Amino acid sequence: MKKLPRACFAAAMALMLSACASAPAASLGQRASTPAASAAASMDSRRDIVLAVANPLDPPGTHAGSSLVGYVPPGHYGAGQRAVSQLDDLKQHYGLREVVGWPIKALGLFCIVVEPPAGADRDALLQDLAKDGRVKLAQPLQNYEVYADPPQQGAHKYNDPYADLQRGFVETDAAVAHEASQGGGVHVAIVDTGADLTHPDLKGRIADTHNAVDDDQAAFDGDAHGTEVAGIIAAMGDNHQGIVGMAPKAQLSVYKACWYADRNAGARCNSFTLAKALAGVLDTDARVVNLSLGGPADPLLGKLLDELLRQKRIVVAARPPDGDANGFPDNSPGVIVVRSSASTPAPPGVVSAPGSDILTTQPNGGYDFTSGSSMAAAHVTGIVALLLSIAPDLDADSIRKLLLLDGARPDGLHQVNAAVAVQALRTSLRHAGSP
Repeated sequence: MKKLPRACFAAAMALMLSACASAPAASLGQRASTPAASAAASMDSRRDIVLAVANPLDPPGTHAGSSLVGYVPPGHYGAGQRAVSQLDDLKQHYGLREVVGWPIKALGLFCIVVEPPAGADRDALLQDLAKDGRVKLAQPLQNYEVYADPPQQGAHKYNDPYADLQRGFVETDAAVAHEASQGGGVHVAIVDTGADLTHPDLKGRIADTHNAVDDDQAAFDGDAHGTEVAGIIAAMGDNHQGIVGMAPKAQLSVYKACWYADRNAGARCNSFTLAKALAGVLDTDARVVNLSLGGPADPLLGKLLDELLRQKRIVVAARPPDGDANGFPDNSPGVIVVRSSASTPAPPGVVSAPGSDILTTQPNGGYDFTSGSSMAAAHVTGIVALLLSIAPDLDADSIRKLLLLDGARPDGLHQVNAAVAVQALRTSLRHAGSP
């Protein structure tokens, strides 16, 4: 495929409980240079277990809340003494080898990823752990993936890139919607791969970054999927180059929970990295969460998703390519699920948006075409930001209804329309007496 031209969380001090010594904890926006930071890629979903115990913290407060900072034994960063003792006993009793762990303040838990003893039956071990009164959660470590089509070799080179440049933008009438809103004041969290922070269309749009995978800044900046999603949502407008995002004045935070084991294949994530990222989001004021990824249902991730929804965050998720909406994060009725516009009617409540041949930002300052429901979800996340900029207190159900208003394509099938949704919202506010 030929490319188009290039056009804090403050640092906290955590008491190292078992060592009784003080050591600084890295901030959310920094990448911890600990074994935990590089542990994700070495985990094995066919073998490893996620284990959690209650984590009541002894006064005075001895932690900085949930963070993306890795935990390294024997420091037990963020763990109360009860959690430390229980985890040590559990590891010894069941012969578990700890890989990494982290606190989740919002759920009152301390989680660890463990490797069972060699030759152990994981299913039997999980059953035993579930019966242990000290264990609040025991589940398999699971894998997730982003929803983008694989790169196409020898794809058609468009000789009129300016027209195609705005394809998804034009089809949703985003420019018309921008007369009323450009997403200003809305904070969007993108849980994905990393993103190119130096891209000319993303400079100034990404306010902060968090890495739940490793401490490799070059890999973070070189990640394609997160760069693509960020560009669709909030690429800078009126800068005489590149593209315009759906909500060009929204504020982005990027949480790297997915990585490329092979740059020629899709990015992958797991229960551990996604849980760390979502726990980090819960510690912020992000109003919208974009999850252009998915996989199997997961107890821990389900708890974190439920907490996001309980706090009235708007969660936008990409529908799996096979249409099976029974996993994470698309199986919750509070999530706005988005599919790539197709030639068949969408299931009830599912939003359709442009997702094929979408031109967006690429690493190293480039632009290229990409496809997948990940891109459709990014379009909808941008529209959600436009709506919240006008009416910050909108809930997910009200937003879904606005997104599903008449936005018919020429073939009569529904596709989300930013201008229709924004106009309907403004009309309803006028009728309600709002300015």
